[in-house]
Amino acid sequence: MEEMKFAVVASEKDEAGKNIFKYIHENFPMLNHYLIREDTIYAENIDKTLLKNYDFIIFASKHASEKKVKAFSIHAPGNWHKAELGGKNETVCKTSALFMKHIFQILNKNNYLRDYHTTLECTHHGPYIEKPCLFIEIGSSEKEWKDAKAGEIIAKTIAEAIKTQEKIKKQDWSPCLIIGGGHYNQAANKIMLRTNYAVGHICPKYMLEYLDENLINEAINKTIPKPEIILLDWKGLGQYKQKVKDLLEKMGLKYQRI
Repeated sequence: MEEMKFAVVASEKDEAGKNIFKYIHENFPMLNHYLIREDTIYAENIDKTLLKNYDFIIFASKHASEKKVKAFSIHAPGNWHKAELGGKNETVCKTSALFMKHIFQILNKNNYLRDYHTTLECTHHGPYIEKPCLFIEIGSSEKEWKDAKAGEIIAKTIAEAIKTQEKIKKQDWSPCLIIGGGHYNQAANKIMLRTNYAVGHICPKYMLEYLDENLINEAINKTIPKPEIILLDWKGLGQYKQKVKDLLEKMGLKYQRI
């Protein structure tokens, strides 16, 4: 993995993004950081304009949920079906499974606010860009979005992950995809922290009715480096166990139950 030039992007419309951006601006001014007017999930093709000189885009933003669970989350953007919140139908973005593992491990280490969960989310929402990217988020209500300590943790995590990206080369990590599980994938969290697998895209159970060969190839081809194995969240496949097995075997892809 060659050293990459990163840009960090937040939105003026996003309280969590502004929170993270403020701490970066005041404490890590050497980072390439931008505050944009539009919502990050609708910043389509920003890699062709404002961020054309960068290799990897980190979107710093809020996460919202009905249960208002306190959380720090990381995920790749993209849509397994219809693009209802930015991006393109049945299209995911490029991401680095290795960098995602690197920054997730750092976030887990830096999270001293133990009432905040550190979690991976499945691949979802926009924007559509063609450069590798990921989202790192504070959830899940306005109180957490404005929490200065939460903003500090995310900002420090971003800065540390970029500064120490060279360490990735020394790791014997194996990139993979995960199929199955919920929106918050507990199996993926354990995989990232306890094994040498590095998780890129995650297709959750609620999207498996749409999963087909094209979508699997889309996720494989948009993961850097290209995964050689797909991990199946077996309990999290529900009624789709046979469908997924048949798809992968038809495609000649290596898979493993977790």
